Amino acid sequence: MRSLTTRFLRNLAATLMCGAGTIMVAALWLRELTQLAVLDALIGAVYLIAGIGLFGYSRFSLFLGIAIPLGVSGAFYSNTSEVLAIDQLRYTTDAVIALLSLVVLWMVRHQETH
Repeated sequence: MRSLTTRFLRNLAATLMCGAGTIMVAALWLRELTQLAVLDALIGAVYLIAGIGLFGYSRFSLFLGIAIPLGVSGAFYSNTSEVLAIDQLRYTTDAVIALLSLVVLWMVRHQETH
């Protein structure tokens, strides 16, 4: 039962991370081509790669699932004077991804071995 919960939470984090990465890359075609837009697309590619890794079994991808969203959100939040609604959604999604990855990492590290 515990492994099913772990798998579900891990897949949920991976789906959210891949979805966020896809939206960041797709936004490149929906807005003016600036340095910030290209930076968002590159970050989206990193999200996609880390999200694909979360679909696997590696603990390293769980560490990335915590570090990447929190690092990106922290960097953007510290450089922004005004937080828009879309930015709040992005920060919330990043926090949920990091929290899910942290819970799964905790469950994997503390599961009983036979």
